[in-house]
Amino acid sequence: MPRQPRTGFDEKILDTAAALFARHGFEQTSLKALADAVGLSKAGLLHHFPSKDALFEAAWEHSRVLSRHVVELVSPMPAGPAREKRALELLTDIALDRPGLVSLLFRSMTAPGEDPQQAQDELLLNEMFVVDPQVELERAVRIVGALSAMAVLTLLANQEGDKTTWRPLILATCTDALGHREA
Repeated sequence: MPRQPRTGFDEKILDTAAALFARHGFEQTSLKALADAVGLSKAGLLHHFPSKDALFEAAWEHSRVLSRHVVELVSPMPAGPAREKRALELLTDIALDRPGLVSLLFRSMTAPGEDPQQAQDELLLNEMFVVDPQVELERAVRIVGALSAMAVLTLLANQEGDKTTWRPLILATCTDALGHREA
């Protein structure tokens, strides 16, 4: 089982690695490219994570930990628009702070099968938004649409370097995608 990141630098490594894995895939991302991206030698990177496999698993696990934390925060709330809006706020804040992890999670939607625990991630989302895709297909599609919009928009906000201006616009877009128009 991958260890949890101990430092802010470990989180930077995970986010940077996640972005590279998302962009190039696991096989095409070299240990040297990972080390160069975070400003370490290969030996220095291996001091933090013992292998490329361990780094990949740690990036996925870190994203799952963050997702489970959101579930824990919204679970006490009753199902409905307020819960969904809070989940979107929390997820947007994570996405704005960790664009690499968002890229990796988004890749799981566009390149299925790369992550063996993708089904677990889908269950977390179903729990977060209280939806059964087999019964509520329209809601499930709206949720995927909202999260996809969030992923793309938060990546653009990071690219533009203006998270503060973009955040309320991202939230409004995602809320609208769910069908919860703000008054």
